[in-house]
Parts: sequence; structure tokens; C-alpha cells
Amino acid sequence: MNASVNQAQRPHAPRPGLVLARQGFEFIPAAAMREHLARYGFGGWDSFAASWDDLGVDRYMADGGRYRRRRHAAFSVNGRTVVRKPHQPHYQSRDTNPLNGGIQRWFEPVRDDIGAHPVMQAAVQLGWAIFEPLTPAERRPEAWHVEVHQFRIEASAQQHGLPTPEGEHRDGVDWVLILLVARINARNATTRILDASRHGVGSFTLEQPLDAALVDDGRVYHGVTPLLPADPGLPAYRDVLVITFRR
Repeated sequence: MNASVNQAQRPHAPRPGLVLARQGFEFIPAAAMREHLARYGFGGWDSFAASWDDLGVDRYMADGGRYRRRRHAAFSVNGRTVVRKPHQPHYQSRDTNPLNGGIQRWFEPVRDDIGAHPVMQAAVQLGWAIFEPLTPAERRPEAWHVEVHQFRIEASAQQHGLPTPEGEHRDGVDWVLILLVARINARNATTRILDASRHGVGSFTLEQPLDAALVDDGRVYHGVTPLLPADPGLPAYRDVLVITFRR
């Protein structure tokens, strides 16, 4: 018997957002995420992922750490219309981010070619397609304020990398999409989800490039445990793209 399955017979990944609506968060494995992104022109992954080698050190870390690198950009998004905004600071209140909040943080901008890259555009458009229908009609904005963050967290035998040094938190937005880009010589870095009473309700680890998480920021807290090197003698890092949607 021929065990091969042609494209027409291959089952499609479940529609993203169904689990998110029910429990306030959702893990999407890489194969399903690639299928979802393909509907929005996904392509050129290698050049997109390589741009994480060109991030600046985050110099706003109140804990004095130099283990985080990042770039930042903002967009106005309405459906398939994605318009980049002038470069601007990233701001979170002290209530939202007691460690690094309360100030305007000016990070190096996402490079123009990466802001316009098919992967970035597909991820932003997919986020809109998921989050817009889950937002009550009376609360949907004419255009969403979308911020994108390229993060690299580095770890060594001398210093653990802290993906969320502020602990389990909310971002002060409406929705969050987190996409794993690379995970090299890394162990731990497990995502933990807490409900409004700060009781644990879920955990998972982004391990494969394109593994993704969706978060309803008004319903749950999220955080990531420290990153450790699998081989202490070699460099270790974790690259993610974080996209937030705010009304």
C-alpha cells in the first residue's frame, strides 16, 4: 500500500486562535505555523533569521545584565495594510514592568529590509487575522498599534540569560505573538502561563524555529525561565520575534 499522502489529502493545521479564545494562550508547533504564515506570503526564512546576528545590546537593563540584544519597530495595521511608523521609543509603565518600565527606551530600529521582509509582513498580517476577530466589534480600533521586537538572549557558564527578567508579567497591550527564530546550545527557557490570580495554568517550551505562542495579555501573565547553556563551554542563545497588538 502506498503510504504517501498528497497535498490535497494532507490535513490542514487547526485554525489558530480557537484555543487562545478558550484559555487565554495557545502554543502553535512549527509545522502548523509555517502553514499559517504561507497564506500571507511567507518566504526567505534564512535571510530573516540571519538578521538576529545584527542586534544591539539592550542598555536599559536595570539588573545590570548585558545578556539581551534587541531591535524595535512600530507599525499601524488594518487588515493587510501594514504601514511602518516613524521610529519611536518603547514605553511600559512601572505597573506593567517594575524592573525596566517608567522610561522611554530607545532601541536600535529594525532594519528597513527586515521590517519589509516577507516573514515579518506575514507574521504581522497573521497576527491581525487571529486577533481582530477575537476582539469585540465595539472595541476594534480603526488601526492597531503594533510593535515588533527582535530579541536575542545569551547565556554562558558565568551568566544565565533571562528572557523575562521582570518575571511573569503582562505587556500592557491586548495581544502578543511570540515566534521562535533560533535556539542554539540552549536548555530550559520554558514559557510559563499564569491566570489572573497568578496560578499556573500552562507551560511549554519553544524548541523548533517557527514554534509560536499566542497570548491574551488581558487574561493571563506570561514569563520564561532562565536560559542555560547545554554545553557550558560553548555560546548559547535564544532568538525570538515578539509582536504586540494594542488598541
